[in-house]
Amino acid sequence: MKKNIFVKGARTHNLKNISIEIPRDKLITITGLSGSGKSSLAFDTIFAEGQRRYMESLSSYARQFLSMMDKPDVDIIEGLSPAISIEQKSSSHNPRSTVGTVTEIYDYLRLLFARVGTPQCPVHSIELKAMSYGDIAEKIIKDYTNNKIMIIAPVVKQQKGEHVKLIQSFSQQGFRRIRVNGEIIDIADMSKHMINHVINPKKKNDIEFVIDRFNAIKNDSKMRVVESVELCSDFSSGIVNVLDSDKNTIVDIFSTKYACPYCGYSIAELEPKLFSFNSPSGACSSCDGLGVREFFDPEKIIVNQELSLKRGAIYGWDEKSAYYSLLLQSLANHYKIDLELPYNKLPPTFKKILFYGSNTDVIKMKYVRGYRSKNADDFVTKKEIWEGIIAKFERQYESGSYSKKERLVKYLSVDKCSSCQGTRLNESSRNIFIFKKSISDITSMTIGECLTFFKKNKFEGMNEKVSNKIIQEIMSRLNFLNNVGLNYLTLDRSAETLSGGEAQRIRLASQIGSGLVGVMYILDEPSIGLHQRDNDKLLDTLKNLRDLGNTVIVVEHDEDTILNSDCVVDIGPGAGESGGEVVYVGGPVGIKKVKNSFTGMYLSKKKQITIPKQRKEANSDSIMRVHKAYANNLKNIDVEIPLGLMTCITGVSGSGKSTLVNDVIYEYIYNEFSEKDNSQTGCKKITGLDKLDKIIEIDQSPIGRTPRSNPVTYTGIFTHIRELFSRIKEARSRGYTPGRFSFNVKDGRCNACEGDGVIRVEMHFLSDVYVKCDKCNGKRYNEQTLEIQLRDKNINDVLNMRISEAIDFFENYPIIKRKLDILDEVGLSYIKLGQNATTLSGGEAQRIKLAKELIKRDTGRTIYILDEPTTGLHFHDVAKLLKVLDKLKQRGNTLLIIEHNLEVIKTADWIVDLGPEGGLGGGNLVARGTPEDIAKHKGSFTGNFLKAKLV
Repeated sequence: MKKNIFVKGARTHNLKNISIEIPRDKLITITGLSGSGKSSLAFDTIFAEGQRRYMESLSSYARQFLSMMDKPDVDIIEGLSPAISIEQKSSSHNPRSTVGTVTEIYDYLRLLFARVGTPQCPVHSIELKAMSYGDIAEKIIKDYTNNKIMIIAPVVKQQKGEHVKLIQSFSQQGFRRIRVNGEIIDIADMSKHMINHVINPKKKNDIEFVIDRFNAIKNDSKMRVVESVELCSDFSSGIVNVLDSDKNTIVDIFSTKYACPYCGYSIAELEPKLFSFNSPSGACSSCDGLGVREFFDPEKIIVNQELSLKRGAIYGWDEKSAYYSLLLQSLANHYKIDLELPYNKLPPTFKKILFYGSNTDVIKMKYVRGYRSKNADDFVTKKEIWEGIIAKFERQYESGSYSKKERLVKYLSVDKCSSCQGTRLNESSRNIFIFKKSISDITSMTIGECLTFFKKNKFEGMNEKVSNKIIQEIMSRLNFLNNVGLNYLTLDRSAETLSGGEAQRIRLASQIGSGLVGVMYILDEPSIGLHQRDNDKLLDTLKNLRDLGNTVIVVEHDEDTILNSDCVVDIGPGAGESGGEVVYVGGPVGIKKVKNSFTGMYLSKKKQITIPKQRKEANSDSIMRVHKAYANNLKNIDVEIPLGLMTCITGVSGSGKSTLVNDVIYEYIYNEFSEKDNSQTGCKKITGLDKLDKIIEIDQSPIGRTPRSNPVTYTGIFTHIRELFSRIKEARSRGYTPGRFSFNVKDGRCNACEGDGVIRVEMHFLSDVYVKCDKCNGKRYNEQTLEIQLRDKNINDVLNMRISEAIDFFENYPIIKRKLDILDEVGLSYIKLGQNATTLSGGEAQRIKLAKELIKRDTGRTIYILDEPTTGLHFHDVAKLLKVLDKLKQRGNTLLIIEHNLEVIKTADWIVDLGPEGGLGGGNLVARGTPEDIAKHKGSFTGNFLKAKLV
């Protein structure tokens, strides 16, 4: 096997025919500016070729079920191992997927509970034990050797009737005594007439058959006891009662099945599927194992609490609709309610009747003749019980048309299932325990709490041997998750709600658990979303993966990761067309001496992001106050955010940053500006919003999902370019409008590829091939449209220009140049005007969104929400981003940023630090103030790391 990986002649995307040698079985960091070609080398060349070669070793039959990678544009790659890529993608959009199922911990928990779990009766909370006849007999002999006892079979429990045939059948088998309602009776003494005196057929009775009597049990009478127990079990479906003859009380109850001896509650034999919420055996029947249910929410149905029902408190139920206004009028007449009153002043009892029905009250309901009739004076009256708005909407939603469902869906809310309380499991599954904890109790613990639980509790005897291997598997996975800084996640957390970084680290933990050797792992910025405190844990995990005998390639900008790697590959020197070259390969120390490496300059501190000489101070009159925020793990905290400043929300992973900013502040302000109800938002109230008029969230989601989406269409620049082309003399003479130059309109685009420039060819067991359209040669437009030229360039030539070229080209067109300058300022000079949106990274997409906001003329009263804007950004790009953010701030806008990057945090005007830990240990306000104030705070983890940056 070759000691190194050789890549020769790589030309994928912007790579310039590079050749490189990378050591095997080492931790390699590929770094460089955003857009320099790091991912092109790591994922689109090395990983793609490793994966493709492995796939080609399979049969053509097997390959048709797998998605094949494209062959990268490279001359030769040698020394490759099978490759596994762990990228920044959300792990699952399946609502049934949880942290427990993704990591396989839940599968092992199901097996553990099936093998050593103890079922209990949900009503009587007693342990359900299935004992053999021999075990019951031994227990009776041991406990009642010198006692006078009877073995009796309970056959009738609290039932009406004579039960004559049952007693006769028992008597015919040679038995003499029964116990009726606690009294022992000889069957021979009972005549047909006496039965009515002993057993009242109109009352509920208890009847037990006396199977055997013992004055004293001797050791040699074991066979007799076993036979009596067996007979007793046959009569009573597995229940054996032991009666003290002297006291006439039942002293012991045994069961030969998993059944409650008091109420008969029983459970089938324990098996793993009984604990699966994806199986009918274990899933809650009310919510089908989803843990949540949809319901029509009165708070959403009422669009404005200040309006009266007559004036449209319920959309569509106002005076304009004769049908619905008559319904409301009928209810108002019956309950003496004034429909002109604002909804929030109506009596609570009437509100309940309005939504949930009149129960038994019969009301004279008025209905217009004809559902669509607008004449409220032409009606019929029916006496009936009012079903309520909720029931009406539910019926319409179940049986209505698609358009009706679309109209009603906005009134739906999601809540915990009331039957299973969000645990997803049925009653039987929830009542099986180990160490007094059910499987739902364990999955609701955080990973850190789970670790403590299994370390603290140990099984004994046979259960220890049975559970030993299962617990080892569970513990190893919990330890891995703990080591990558995910100790705050609960096992029942939905995989949909995980961030890209969390999902990546979960997959990383499961890969270490697999224990593979000789594999090439390629990771995309695993430090994203990770606090500096947890970075060391992540690095230890990566080194552990390397020490097993694997090659670990990491695309990363994090300083600690670069300095701790065995080999650094710097791609650059610039981005886009200015990048794609190998600037440096070697140890992390050597890169500091490379003059044309931006990475080296920032690591050696020759270049650095400077701390502002003077921070903008908070104005006590312009403060937004969040009162009693309680969503998720937030502990009723009050938070103050100064307006007109750049505020960073910091804290360890899982401390509640995203909950506070995205789920509380953004939701509340958005609802407030949209005049929507805020009673369900996770805080009491937010004050100080009078100084704001708009809220904008700038995230890293793609700007478009089709090849037609691109930077100029998204930012609106393309509209001006098309208008410019339509004003050219030749275009005017042909009658071309701006629409002619759009590749979404039939007139001007190439009809063979529908304006995509490429045609997709489906291959049977190979990956789909995109071939350049023959008719337009990839130019997207038809010949007539391409004949129109502006300064010797047609519309396709303009779309293929880099932003830096386009700035020079449109120098005499101020409206276009101004907008292109902004794209250049956010560090996107290297991308093409018409670059396919699907090829843009998350960081690039976010900066295009920022540019779009900068292009707009704002009022200076906007609050911008950014969630980790430095994701995918190099030190040099972070410096550019901060300049752009400062521009927004200088206009008077407010910036609220969730961030772990200390380079951004140190330049903030104000910091709100949450924590101190993640999960249940978080949700508190640890510190607030300027970066200098936070650095002095002893209880702040952020402050500890910030000290070094403020020197």
